[in-house]
Amino acid sequence: MSAVAERVGTLHALIVDDEPNIAALLHDTLMAEGFDVAVAADGMAALRRARAHTPDLIILDIGLPGLDGLEVCRALRKESRAPIVIVSARGSEVDRIVGLELGADDYLVKPFSPRELVARVRAIMRRSGQAPPERGQSFTAGAITLDAQRREVTVGGRPIRLKPREFDLLLLFVRNEGRVFTRDQLIESIWGFDYDGDPRTVDVHIRRLRRALGERASAPGYLQTVHGVGYKFSARG
Repeated sequence: MSAVAERVGTLHALIVDDEPNIAALLHDTLMAEGFDVAVAADGMAALRRARAHTPDLIILDIGLPGLDGLEVCRALRKESRAPIVIVSARGSEVDRIVGLELGADDYLVKPFSPRELVARVRAIMRRSGQAPPERGQSFTAGAITLDAQRREVTVGGRPIRLKPREFDLLLLFVRNEGRVFTRDQLIESIWGFDYDGDPRTVDVHIRRLRRALGERASAPGYLQTVHGVGYKFSARG
């Protein structure tokens, strides 16, 4: 059982994408926004999950194995009023028009930034009369307390100041305790698909975050290096 305690929203999102890295990015992005998230890698699995669990939001790729994403969109729209956001590498005007005419509420062309996805999702849900999850979630992990709405962090009751990327990294780690992230996965989740800088910038931010948390390089802490892979978070330090 995770040592991280949190207040979790009750809205459910279904991600339908057969690319594992993109599905993981979408999963982490929506989890950080307070959704409970399920993932399906093909069209038939998406329909089964949607019928069994009634999602409040559907993020749908078009290029799926088996049943095409457009057919999935058509079928889902007949059965569900949940907002559907198509995410696809197909960016032509015709593709966007077809997707919207089949019932999608928005169409986002890959690559896109996680922040743009979040902004569109929240706007769509407001327009549909369904309030998006509250961002005011708080998390406790060991001596760390994190307030996602105020973007405030304390360690042992002592407030610490984090830069925006450092805060986003810590939030991602806390919400995914024990999961190992590669540098590329962290860049996609925090900096976005279109980041073309040095992947070692992750190491710089991790070092700064460790210093802010009061960790020593010679002792294991919350942020742990998995040699040859990346980093993970442990609430037990």
